[in-house]
Amino acid sequence: MMMSKIVRTMTHLLVPLTFIYSVYLIMHGHLTPGGGFQGGGVFASAVALLIVAFGSQNIHKSLKEHHLSILESSGALIFIGLAFGGLAAVFFYNFLTGSSIFGRIPPTGSNPGDIWTGGVIPLMNFAVGLKVIAGLSAILLTMALATSLKEVEE
Repeated sequence: MMMSKIVRTMTHLLVPLTFIYSVYLIMHGHLTPGGGFQGGGVFASAVALLIVAFGSQNIHKSLKEHHLSILESSGALIFIGLAFGGLAAVFFYNFLTGSSIFGRIPPTGSNPGDIWTGGVIPLMNFAVGLKVIAGLSAILLTMALATSLKEVEE
């Protein structure tokens, strides 16, 4: 069941902004309150808005469970790969902190407000974000589909 044209129009306006904000939360989680879990939750709330506005059957046509499973597995593999990359000294050693991979290091030292000063932490936030996005979206989609099937049976 689809909602009214007003709800669908507002969904078209709000969902891209919500997706952008979730990416911001994920990538700046080491500098500001937020991170992979919070950003993934915001992203999944946009998926919930899509399900409510357009119906679970319509969303299920473009958002399949196996795609979400691949996304969640990718997040886990990225996280594990970064953790093993840090095994050179200590588990979860932040081996990218202050490196020139994310940009030029200023001669006066790193600024704690720069995104690249987090080392592997932003990358781990990204991996956790992928897992949370896929996991919560799959849960929402499964619950919505089960509810719609139950309504059809009755």
